[in-house]
Amino acid sequence: MATNRRLPAAAAAVLLLVLLAGGAASDDASSDDDAGVPASPGCSNKFQLVKVKNWVNGTEGTTVVGLSARFGASLPRDIHGAQKTFAVLANPLDCCSNSTSKLTNYIAIAQRGECAFTAKAKVAQAGGAAALLVINDNEELYKMVCSDNDTSINITIPVVMIPQSAGKKMKGLLDDGAKLEVQLYSPNRPVVDLSACFLWIMAIGTIVCASIWTEFVACEQVDERYNQLTVTRKDGPNSGTSNREDKEIFEISAKGAIVFIIVASVFLLLLFYFMSSWFVWLLIVLFCIGGIEGMHACLVTLLTRFFKECGRKTVQLPFFGEGICLMITVLQMARLPNIRVASALLSAAFVYDVFWVFISPLIFHESVMIAVARGDNSGESIPMLLRIPRFFDPWGGYDMIGFGDIIFPGLLVAFSYRFDRASKRGLYNGYFLWLTVGYAVGLFLTYLALFLMDGHGQPALLYLVPCTLGLIVILGWLKGELHDLWNYGRSQTENLIDEP
Repeated sequence: MATNRRLPAAAAAVLLLVLLAGGAASDDASSDDDAGVPASPGCSNKFQLVKVKNWVNGTEGTTVVGLSARFGASLPRDIHGAQKTFAVLANPLDCCSNSTSKLTNYIAIAQRGECAFTAKAKVAQAGGAAALLVINDNEELYKMVCSDNDTSINITIPVVMIPQSAGKKMKGLLDDGAKLEVQLYSPNRPVVDLSACFLWIMAIGTIVCASIWTEFVACEQVDERYNQLTVTRKDGPNSGTSNREDKEIFEISAKGAIVFIIVASVFLLLLFYFMSSWFVWLLIVLFCIGGIEGMHACLVTLLTRFFKECGRKTVQLPFFGEGICLMITVLQMARLPNIRVASALLSAAFVYDVFWVFISPLIFHESVMIAVARGDNSGESIPMLLRIPRFFDPWGGYDMIGFGDIIFPGLLVAFSYRFDRASKRGLYNGYFLWLTVGYAVGLFLTYLALFLMDGHGQPALLYLVPCTLGLIVILGWLKGELHDLWNYGRSQTENLIDEP
């Protein structure tokens, strides 16, 4: 009698962690979010990040990142169009009344509070200031907007908010008599950075590599209807191949997929409320252990494939990183038996991703998924992400994608490859090629949405599930094979169980 192996606790834990890191995100300080901010004449600027370069007595200091106001003049986009200007403290410091200090042709520095931001700007402008820097009362970059009474505003100088720590440092230097020069500009970020292209290629390459790994690297037969359902015997003429047949392959069930998503949601909430730096470091240690194990499995397979006669030797770790090796290993361990289970898993993951990215802010006042992935409450981001620094972005930051956005669609793509091989289909009349293209298109749409939403995190499965699961369902229906895809392996299993 043949039995189906269930996903063990260790493999389930790995899938749980990768699901927590779902969603494509942009790790930066983008603040061009006009939602809920009313526009009015003279108060319709977009919020822009501002580079605040400074020199103390001729020596360049650390560049500060500020945020422009909804009102005031626009800043130059290029550093060559920005002028160095001496800065001075407003007196009074809140800049709510006419300043007794000379502001003409200076950049005025004022403290937040006591009056509206527009009132401070009007006082600074009336005093002849070239620009106004407002020191916030915390490290966040608060969005300076107009009040309801400001029906018509005519402010012609730039107004920029800077963090509290940077403002205190500037104030201390000026109080000590130092000469402070400031240069303000707001560079554009590129439409597409090369890092996003690298992530796109890495994600697709990982799925393709994991799908064909068993046949072309591990040199194993991929006809799942025979390999997976053959009874393993410890004696008899086939006993010499028992090591290969005993390879652990865990089959996901539909019920287990639903339970898994529920457990993942509970665990995500626990991380959101109670995650601390020590727990993130624990996850990092566990990830390193799993990554090294994945690298070991991939490396041993490669060596035994190309050097069949070599003995045991000490080798160096491969160049392609523990994260990708871990994902390849997981995609070899866990398999989808048919489209029925794939529909349950990916549909549940689709709802999970959309809810915790888009809907959770309505309940928890911020995106739970993004907060956990970035480690907002602990200061450390969880390791289940592929992150690549932006190469040509003047604001820096990272482009990232969660492991779950590679592994969960990857399980379906790997299934399509095994189905094609078992059915002896070619590349063009099968499903594998078209699902790979569908995944590539879905990931492209994810990054397009990321760009259109100005870097705000996106639930990648919102785009990937329709482009993979939806695609295989449509193709199966058009080819008249949807029933075979839905029940693949079930009839063979039942027949095998019925045999004495």
